[in-house]
Parts: sequence; structure tokens; C-alpha cells
Amino acid sequence: MNNKSTFFFADRLFLATALLMLIGVVIYGSLASVYYLAPGFLKNYLGFSQLRPLHVTSVVFWILMAASGGVYHSFREVKINRLIHTLALAHYTIWFVALVAIFMSYYNGIFGGREYWEFPPKYAGFIAAGWFFFLVSYLIVYRSLKQWSVYHWMWLTGIVCFLFTFFENYLWIFPFVNRDAVKDLTIQWKSNGSLVGSWNQLVYGLAFYLMEKISGDKQTARSGISFAMYFLGLFNLMFNWGHHIYTLPTASYVRIISYAVSMTEWIIFLRIIFLWKKTNAVAGKPAMRISFDFLNSSDHWILLNLFLALLMSIPAINIYTHGTHVTVAHAMGTTIGINTLILLGVSAEIMKGSCNETNSYPVLKRWLTVMNISLGAMLLSLLVVGVLKGVWQMNPNQGSFQQMMLGFRPYFILMFCSGIGLLVAVAAISVVILRSFILCYTRKKMPGYGFGSLMKEG
Repeated sequence: MNNKSTFFFADRLFLATALLMLIGVVIYGSLASVYYLAPGFLKNYLGFSQLRPLHVTSVVFWILMAASGGVYHSFREVKINRLIHTLALAHYTIWFVALVAIFMSYYNGIFGGREYWEFPPKYAGFIAAGWFFFLVSYLIVYRSLKQWSVYHWMWLTGIVCFLFTFFENYLWIFPFVNRDAVKDLTIQWKSNGSLVGSWNQLVYGLAFYLMEKISGDKQTARSGISFAMYFLGLFNLMFNWGHHIYTLPTASYVRIISYAVSMTEWIIFLRIIFLWKKTNAVAGKPAMRISFDFLNSSDHWILLNLFLALLMSIPAINIYTHGTHVTVAHAMGTTIGINTLILLGVSAEIMKGSCNETNSYPVLKRWLTVMNISLGAMLLSLLVVGVLKGVWQMNPNQGSFQQMMLGFRPYFILMFCSGIGLLVAVAAISVVILRSFILCYTRKKMPGYGFGSLMKEG
């Protein structure tokens, strides 16, 4: 280990900020859900048109910053010098300044962007510049590594493809795109779908990385089935956007291929985690039990989301569900049930340092259970509302929109209550993880940090 890693702390900055963003995700989401019960709630201070982008932007940057922090943390095992440290801090500083500006613009009702990036386009350059520093530092660190595991390839793919799709996302600012409605929508939905595929490469790569650290077995991340998943994920990244364009005049085979590949990727990932769990990976490592539990929970949500995706892939069903709360349920199940649980597992392991305390395990385990139950209740309410709204939309004798919404009130109440449960659980988990980091860092009782001895006291 490079002794100069003592001065490297960008990974913890990214993860700590990401956890705060995650708390923001559930706060804004819970406030937005109140509007279904009380439409005038906070209307004069923070309207739904502001809460939605605040929520979505928090989600995006929770994933991106947590994933970046996890990848930066892996640098400690290879090589860190002053240049890498400077690039990482530049990445963080640029993004932090951009986030402050973006959130201030939302609070002031200033928008101008598109889906996922609803802030004024002038801030996009900051996001791209920070990510470019990330790419440069990654190439410098890992260019000398002779043998790459599957997560190294997944991270590089995710970093490069994110930069490409991010630029693609802003093609709408040019007249040759925004003057053609079909072209504009196709590129917009395609870039957003590929964007999700890009961060999935980062998140799933961190899942392999975490599995390796828990079990100590490097073969899982170098096996043929793992690389098969990588190539499927890459193909999915390029084509999974197909299922977003059912309503556009495009070839049907694009949708069929995109659904088939995305589902195959999940099936393989399920298989990999199942085989890994059978090795009793966490045996002898009680301090890593909570990270194991986070991964195990994500495995169950992958299965449920796979089943939902199968149903949504059927054209006769998709006609009813497309653009309804069913789509929201699928997005939330993927974002919270899979990506967030994996990233929380990574955060819990990294942020506890080498203190290896097991005192926080019962607390985290209890809140993880509350989180899973709350998420399940929320998804159930969203699915019911989505199906009923789809039936209403396709009914030629439909009643008024107001009547429909009033009929959904019991499900909106369930959605709100489960949202509060999710808020409390996620906030508690984040606080416990941050507290573990602060205690470990301030006590300075041990020479290592993170996955083994990754930091030496100066």
C-alpha cells in the first residue's frame, strides 16, 4: 500500500455527501407525497413543481456520488499520489458548487432543463468537468494494473458511457434536434435509459467489489459468468432504452431485444449472488454482516423487479401501465431496492473504517427491516394506483379525473405512511453509518481504514 494514501480523503467526502443526499431523497419524496392528500400543501413555499426535481436530482446524485466514493476508495489498494488527490478533490469541489447552485435554482423556481437534469443547462458543464477528472484519475491509477477483475471493466465502462450519454442528453439544445419532436423524444429517452445503464455498471461493479472483500475470494469477480454479465450489461446500456419508446413510431424488435437483455442481466446477477451466498461468504467476518445483509436484501428486490419487468414487457399490459404509477414503482424498486441497498452496503463497510465495531449491527439490521417493509408497502400502493389509472385511461366511459383521484385516497394514505417509514429508516441508517465513521476517525485507535489496512496514521 502506498504510504501517501494517508492524505487521501476524497472517497469519504463523496460518501458522506452522498448519504446526506439520500436523506434529501426521502425528505423531498415524502413532502411530494403529501400533495396527493393535500394539494395546497406548502404551495406558496415549495410547490410540487419544485419538489419533483429536488427529489429526482437528489436520487441521481446520491447514486453518482456514492458510486464515485466507492470507486475512489478502491484507489487505496493500487496507487495514490498528489495528482490523484488533487483531481479527486477538484471533482468533489466542482460538483459541490454545482449542487449548491442547482438546488438554489430549484428553490427559486428556476428550471430550464429536461428529465433528470431539470436545472438550467449552464450548470451541465460543471457536472461534465468533474466527471472528466474522475475518468482521468481512474485511467492513471489502473493503467498499470496487470490483471483487471470484472468490476474494473464495469467501472471504466460506466465512467466513459456516462460522459457520452450526458453529452447526448443535451443534444436537445440544438435546433436540428429540438425542431423534430420524434427525434427529440427518441434521443432524450434513449440517453436517459443509457444513463441508467451507465450508473448500473458502477453500482454492480461495486457489488462485485464488496462481495470480494466480504468473502476474500477473487474468483467470483474473475469468473466467466461475471464477465458474461458485464457484456450483457454493456449491451443493455446501449439498448435498454427501447422499452421507453412504446408510444413512438419505432421498430418493435428494438423493444423486444432491450427487454430480453435487461431481464437476462438480472437473472445472471441473481445467479451470481445466489452462488456467492452459498459459499457462506460472511463466515468468520461478523463485522461485515450488515454489508452482507444489504446485498442479500438487494437480491430479493432484484427478483421482485424482474417479475414486474416481465409483466410490463407484455404489450397488452404495457398499454395500461406506461406512464402511470406502475412505471414509478418499477423505477423506485430498482433505485431503492437494488442500487440504494448495494450502495448502503458499500458505504457501511467503507465508512466504519477498520474499527470493526459490531455494536451498530443490531441497530442497522433493525432499520434495514423497517426500510424493506416500508418500501414494499409503498410499491404496493403505487402498483394499485398505476393499474387503476391505466384502466381509467383506457375506459371510454371514464369518469372525471377528480373522481378518479378521490377514489385513490386510501392508497395515497398508504403511500404517505410508507414514505414516512422509509424516510425514518433511511435517515436512521445514514446517521448510524456517518456516526460510525466519525467515531472511528476521531478515536484513531487503529492503523487501518476501510477494506483492510487502507489508511495509515500520520
